[in-house]
Amino acid sequence: MSFPLLTATAALPAIGAIATAAVPAARRTAAKWLALLFSLGTLVLAAVVFLRFEPGGDRYQLTESRAWIADFGVRYELGVDGIGAALLGLTALLIPFVIVAAWHDADPLETKSTRWRPTQGFFALILMVEAMVILSFVATDVFLFYILFEAMLIPMYFLIGGFGDRAHAGSDESAATQRSYAAVKFLLYNLAGGLIMLAAVIGLYVVAGSFSLSEIAEARANGSLEMATSTERWLFLGFFFAFAVKAPLWPLHTWLPNAMGEATAPVAVLITAIVDKVGTFAMLRFCLGLFPEASKWATPVVITLALISIVYGALLAVGQRDIKRLIAYASISHFGFIVLGIFAMTSQGQSGATLYMVNHGISTAALLLVAGFLITRRGSRLIADYGGVQKVAPVLAGTFLIGGLATLSLPGLAPFVSEFLVLVGTFSAYPVAGIIATSGIVLAALYVLVLYQRTMTGPVQESVRSMPDLRARELAVAVPLIAVLIFLGVFPKPLTEVVNPAVEHTMSDVQKKDPQPEVEAAK
Repeated sequence: MSFPLLTATAALPAIGAIATAAVPAARRTAAKWLALLFSLGTLVLAAVVFLRFEPGGDRYQLTESRAWIADFGVRYELGVDGIGAALLGLTALLIPFVIVAAWHDADPLETKSTRWRPTQGFFALILMVEAMVILSFVATDVFLFYILFEAMLIPMYFLIGGFGDRAHAGSDESAATQRSYAAVKFLLYNLAGGLIMLAAVIGLYVVAGSFSLSEIAEARANGSLEMATSTERWLFLGFFFAFAVKAPLWPLHTWLPNAMGEATAPVAVLITAIVDKVGTFAMLRFCLGLFPEASKWATPVVITLALISIVYGALLAVGQRDIKRLIAYASISHFGFIVLGIFAMTSQGQSGATLYMVNHGISTAALLLVAGFLITRRGSRLIADYGGVQKVAPVLAGTFLIGGLATLSLPGLAPFVSEFLVLVGTFSAYPVAGIIATSGIVLAALYVLVLYQRTMTGPVQESVRSMPDLRARELAVAVPLIAVLIFLGVFPKPLTEVVNPAVEHTMSDVQKKDPQPEVEAAK
């Protein structure tokens, strides 16, 4: 039997979570280093997965299949395609930076309401989320994916509610109340989506007689699986609703600004750069793969929702006074672009959407983690409490600017490639939608540049006059992320050559071909 590489890649952070949680309470630093070591080991295994993946090979590679709950037809079945490989790599890449950035976020506090913070538990929860997300990207059994889709809510709930941002304007009691509200709202929204998805998962099994993606695809190909139009549409809606909550897509997005605002910056990165990608990934793998006709039927409505997300999220970002909530609304706008690219049903759009998932994760991590360093120094999330930072901390301001420019998709940085492909793919199939989506680019430039102007330029406020610049640990987070943004901005081929064959399979699932340009005949 070949080495179960996918299982090992997911198991390593899970083992790390258990080992980190078992470290004695007094040895907090040892727990941090242990968590970082396991995350780096996971990154090495993820790199092996990425390198062993053959773009011209089978759709699902490095496959594993074992009986799990045989009486119900559930199998432990794994396989990675190009899209899953790219997102697995993103997850493994970002977690070490999240851990280093959060190095002191769970250190003990001495306040009236909280005199301790279980450091070991904090880093163990991060590793557990990593394990579940990695497995969700490679699960090819629908029921196994559903279990992971729901289970990751538990550690995320505790990370948001138990380890909130210390830069809160109110009292300790007020901060705890806000964190609890954000965590419960996150949990309820995602649980509601998951319960509806569970009904659809059961319905799929009743119709198809299997949870295995490969078996369902084979049955569809040989004509033994016939799904009534109404049944397929109802099942599609059950899956899509859960994924739209996770994504998040308007109007199911309202939990995200609360969760990101109250969480620490590294946990906010975990939410929007990693966990939320499971929703958009699942739209490609499950909605389009299992319900192609229903996906085409729902396309006009989904594209409309995506356009509303793009414009609505960007407009609300412009008016924000809280730095982290601004980045949260900007992410809602970006997720609108991703969903738009998926449901444009063109190869350029879906390739761009997949690249957007990766590039948005890296750019948001860069901007949000540097913003976290800034907020930690001043002790406030309010934009109005800053000014003139570039004069006292030029490196911090410079890295913040590059992260912001990547967020607005400046040419030469990675998000530009993905946003350009999404717009090209959308224009070729839905010109009006492409024109409306373009307004999101203009609004992105507005909210990013206004944020930089108000925080980094102008007279130096007294509250930031003694602000230190980035330290070595913080530079170790910001500089590599910026380097990756530049590298993928000028040379995206390592990703595109892995992603494009998987997109071709998805296009084949929905039986769509790219629109051909109209060429006027020569007279």
